[in-house]
Amino acid sequence: MIKVSRLNGTEYYINPHQIESIEIHPDTTLLMLSGKKVVIKEGVLEVIERIVAYRRQIGAFKNEE
Repeated sequence: MIKVSRLNGTEYYINPHQIESIEIHPDTTLLMLSGKKVVIKEGVLEVIERIVAYRRQIGAFKNEE
């Protein structure tokens, strides 16, 4: 799980494996596999860095080499 922040500052955790795509309007919007849209404060690069760190933590990259 990665930590993200809603626009009002509320922090919560989201499963990065459920993110289908990321859009940049002025705000970063995560489009989930469920069809839900989540608008967050973090920028795209920060989200990608958190996803990569999470996948390293769980050992996901060992299977992707």
